[in-house]
Amino acid sequence: MKRRKLIRGVVGVSLCVIGFFLARVGAYRETAVLIDAGGCRMVADVLDKGNDATQGSVVLFHGLAANKKVMSYIARGFAEQNLRVFVPDLPGHGRTEGPFSFERAESCAESFFRQLVARRAIDPARTILAGHSMGGAIAARLAARNPVAGVVTISPAPMAAAHGIRAAMLLYQGAPAIVSNTLVISASGEPSFMRDSARDLVAAHPADGDQYLLVPHATHVSLLFDSRVARASEEWARSVLHLDASGGVPSGWPLLGGLLGLAGLLILAGPFLREIVEPPTGAEIENSAVAARKSTHTADTAAPSVLRGCMEVLAVSVAGVLLLRVGDPLRFLGIFEGTYFASFLLIAGIGLLLVHYKTASKLRIGKFALLLATAFGAVVLFLLVTGWLDLTITEAWLNGARWARFPVMACAVFPYHLAEELLLGSYAARSGWRRVLFALLLRLVAGVVLVGAIFLLHSGAILLVLLALYFVVVSALQRAGMDVVRKGTGSALAAAVFGAILLAGFCLVIFPIK
Repeated sequence: MKRRKLIRGVVGVSLCVIGFFLARVGAYRETAVLIDAGGCRMVADVLDKGNDATQGSVVLFHGLAANKKVMSYIARGFAEQNLRVFVPDLPGHGRTEGPFSFERAESCAESFFRQLVARRAIDPARTILAGHSMGGAIAARLAARNPVAGVVTISPAPMAAAHGIRAAMLLYQGAPAIVSNTLVISASGEPSFMRDSARDLVAAHPADGDQYLLVPHATHVSLLFDSRVARASEEWARSVLHLDASGGVPSGWPLLGGLLGLAGLLILAGPFLREIVEPPTGAEIENSAVAARKSTHTADTAAPSVLRGCMEVLAVSVAGVLLLRVGDPLRFLGIFEGTYFASFLLIAGIGLLLVHYKTASKLRIGKFALLLATAFGAVVLFLLVTGWLDLTITEAWLNGARWARFPVMACAVFPYHLAEELLLGSYAARSGWRRVLFALLLRLVAGVVLVGAIFLLHSGAILLVLLALYFVVVSALQRAGMDVVRKGTGSALAAAVFGAILLAGFCLVIFPIK
């Protein structure tokens, strides 16, 4: 056992070290600046090859729930053509403070562009506007009002009610007439309505030098890290700006390094949690987490069947989305669509706890120190993962505005996690992968109801669909960690506290602040 732990520790640390060095690969000069324009104080990265004699500029906008660091691969591709790239964090995203709205994001993006022009940091005749998703729509809209050399819009957000898209789902109403030298890129793995809407930009308003490119075997998010997209964007910039043939696609080593380091942290996470929550041996055992086991196992040993659990989650989820049509109780938090998600979990969790009131009433807090240790472990893991992501892949470190919302967010999602533990029963009743799969099935049922509310009840929370893959990954990893806590402590409360802290944190990483 000790040998296995040692090997696991060596592998985890080695992956982190290798990932760190790979993530630092790259010969680019990056400078963070704060630009105040039109009442918008926006933090931006300025990236180039370190050659002051640049041949032109690119202003690059990220998508909804993203940030400037996510755009690094595409930005480096443009920099390879000896272009200077300006990548701002739009309001409520990354390092830029809110409030966020679609209208304000567009307005601030235009103010940012015009401020660069006014400062002579860019020459519009030698500048390309580019963006992804929401940022792609903004780039196309700004180009219709501001003269630029060209546009590269990657998987732009739909702007017209067509192909099954309702007006309530649109970020921006009314697709602009695209300007000359516009490249529109889509992924074959995107929903058909997004591909068709992107193709319509070129087909509906044909202009000189426009092109639509469909990238096979790609998704909405993977386009940002696809060498084919970087190469096509570079070639487009070279053609539009008449650049000398130079450079190549940016290195993929930094992304690989970020993923390797993340894998290393996850490998180390299991032993770290077990050290915190598993009981000691010997004479101390009676004063440890075993006492918590005895006080909580009696409350939840008998777990409902899979079918009954799914039906209960379905019922409270439907009730939740119907109640949210009346009002969002957490609206005061000002988290774009995050309050809808948290309120849904709050209502569903309370409903499930009421259904299982007798079981819930038998739960005992047990040793308070055990809950504190579990909460400490969750916070440490969250800080380690977000710190690493912030260093390598995406801006994940919470600022003051996000931390201020953290306690309320964690309390809001706690009832659902506690109710989920009751549905799963004790670790003795259901354990291992059976337990994880059942929990994920319950979350899938709730997720289907949420998606149904978006498309059938027009809740407008389209971001929850766009972030579906993110939440699938977070849920799987979070649930695995919750099971380590439940097995080690025997406490449904401890597992629920652990899960609520992680989910609240990762929600605040991704949702924009209004």
